[in-house]
Amino acid sequence: MAYRDGELVEHAVNIPVGDRETMAEQRPFLYLAELLGRFCLQLEPGNVERVEIEVGGHLARVDTELLGRAVLKGLLGGVTAQAVNLVNAHLIARDRGLGVDVRADAEAASGYTNLITVTTQAGTGRKTIAGTVFDGVPRIVRLRDLHIEFIPEGHILVLAYEDRPGMVGRIGSILGRHNVNIASMHVGRRTRRGRAIVVLLLDEDVPPEVMEEVSKSVEADFARVIRL
Repeated sequence: MAYRDGELVEHAVNIPVGDRETMAEQRPFLYLAELLGRFCLQLEPGNVERVEIEVGGHLARVDTELLGRAVLKGLLGGVTAQAVNLVNAHLIARDRGLGVDVRADAEAASGYTNLITVTTQAGTGRKTIAGTVFDGVPRIVRLRDLHIEFIPEGHILVLAYEDRPGMVGRIGSILGRHNVNIASMHVGRRTRRGRAIVVLLLDEDVPPEVMEEVSKSVEADFARVIRL
C-alpha cells in the first residue's frame, strides 16, 4: 500500500530505509533532493559527467545514501526511457557513466540547520544549487555562489546578467506583453550593479521565443526556463 501511494516501503531489502523517526525527519528532504536533481537537469542541458552531493547539518549525522539516490532520481528521470527510482538510481547512473560522489559534513550547512548542495559538471562547466526545508516546505537558498531564496515550484525563469537600472522593467514589459504573469521575483548578487542572478516564479510557461527576447533585452549570459 505504501508503494502504491508513492511512499517509502518499510523494511525494504534493497534501499537503506531507517527507523520511523529517522524517516519522518528525512522525508521532506528526500522530496527536496529530488527537486534539486530535476532543477540541475534543466540548468545544465549538456551531458552531465559528474554529480557531487554534499549533505550538511543534522542530516549529515545519519545515513545519507537515500538522499543521494533521491538526487539521482530527479537528475536522471528526465533523460532515460527507463523509470528511475530509489532502487535502481545508482545502477542507471553507473550505466550512463555518471560519476557520483555523496559526502556528509555536519559543518557544511552554511548557517542552516540542514543543507543539501548539488554540483553537476559537464565538460569544464559546473553548476551548483543548494536547498533546505523550512516548516516542511523545500526552498532553494543558493545558485552558483550567490545566496538567493525561493520555493521551487511551477514555471521558473532563471537569468544571469550585469545588474543596472531598467533591467527589471524590461523583463516585466516583455512578459506582460506575452500575457505571462510574474508571481514573485528573487535576486542574488554580491555588489551593487554587479553580476546578478534573477529568478522569476511565473504563473504561465514561457515559450522559447519569449525567453530569447527577454535574454537579449537584458544581455543575459545565462537564461533557462525550469519546469517543476
